[in-house]
Amino acid sequence: MPADTPAPQTLSLPGSKSLTARALFLAAAADGVTTLVRPLRSDDTEGFAEGLVRLGYRVGRTPDAWQVDGRPQGPAVAEADVYCRDGATTARFLPTLAAAGHGTYRFDASSQMRRRPLLPLSRALRDLGVDLRHEEAEGHHPLTVRAAGVEGGEVTLDAGQSSQYLTALLLLGPLTRRGLRIRVTDLVSAPYVEITLAMMRAFGVAVAREGDVFVVPPGGYRATTYAIEPDASTASYFFAAAAVTPGAEVTVPGLGTGALQGDLGFVDVLRRMGAEVSVGATATTVRGTGELRGLTVNMRDISDTMPTLAAIAPFASAPVRIEDVANTRVKECDRLEACAENLRRLGVRVATGPDWIEIRPGTVPEGVEVTSYGDHRIVMSFAVTGLRVPGISFDDPGCVRKTFPGFHEAFADLRAGFADRH
Repeated sequence: MPADTPAPQTLSLPGSKSLTARALFLAAAADGVTTLVRPLRSDDTEGFAEGLVRLGYRVGRTPDAWQVDGRPQGPAVAEADVYCRDGATTARFLPTLAAAGHGTYRFDASSQMRRRPLLPLSRALRDLGVDLRHEEAEGHHPLTVRAAGVEGGEVTLDAGQSSQYLTALLLLGPLTRRGLRIRVTDLVSAPYVEITLAMMRAFGVAVAREGDVFVVPPGGYRATTYAIEPDASTASYFFAAAAVTPGAEVTVPGLGTGALQGDLGFVDVLRRMGAEVSVGATATTVRGTGELRGLTVNMRDISDTMPTLAAIAPFASAPVRIEDVANTRVKECDRLEACAENLRRLGVRVATGPDWIEIRPGTVPEGVEVTSYGDHRIVMSFAVTGLRVPGISFDDPGCVRKTFPGFHEAFADLRAGFADRH
């Protein structure tokens, strides 16, 4: 190994937000006590757990495990007022869970979450007979569910804005009296649905698929002990950091060939760009080779990692074009425009369209203050840019608490590790 090669880094990253949220729903719905091992502790997941408590579920939390007393019959209280904070999974999954119970449940969220759409899910729930009313803007929080259980049957859903709408209905299915047949007319971020189906199997429910129709049986869930994988979306920043640093090597244990999360597919993008990638049975390693090629890539299925790629695209040898990411415009912010605007402020030439962004090589020699738009993924992505562009700062660095409260400390440790030479 050359003397100026950065020391290899092995990272212990927090649990997956997507898995933790689904596991909390499944645990609350299951018959018995479920233990979640190494769940993510962040603003989003703490908000989900607090929402369950408001609905009358018992949630015991220790540093390394959470225990949930399941209630297949639904919330233990007849009335509740639940604040969903900034969490999209909380704001979409908990009203769906509450619909399976009996009572009146009001849900509200932050101003950021109030802007995010809910209407396709609301329509589907109403089509199933759920009394769901939006108090202000139709299709947005706040909303009230007057629950009387859900009979089930057939329903059609447009999941083109968010796969979370489909996940919410899939999770609800076993709690209905007849089960569900969900016909999907469009679907974005399909790997997240595969996560849902795999986790439902772990809790005793097998979903059948007939083309665009998902068939969910009634009968409820079985409590279990469930270990949460490290967050693959979070890992993308550390893998990208290795890819832009010649000779740097980053290994993330717990994410390997059997990982549920589709966002691990981001390392395949890095491989196409020239990084060395090894995906083993229990860990994934990325090593920077000093080469970063341009490419055109469809990121529809891994759109949460679009900002990560956008943030390193200026260091490629040719343009980077990211396509089929219209749904990133309705996340915590319009991520496509947020990336474009921050890159332009760094002196990078960027073009955008309804569902694409194209980024040309080149940066100015010094950084600027990155506008976060309150979005954790914008901050974490441009932290990677800061490895190559000195002087980058953030107007709201603390918004990373949504998914990774310790991100800045972990990234500083990584940077220090890269400075250690072998």
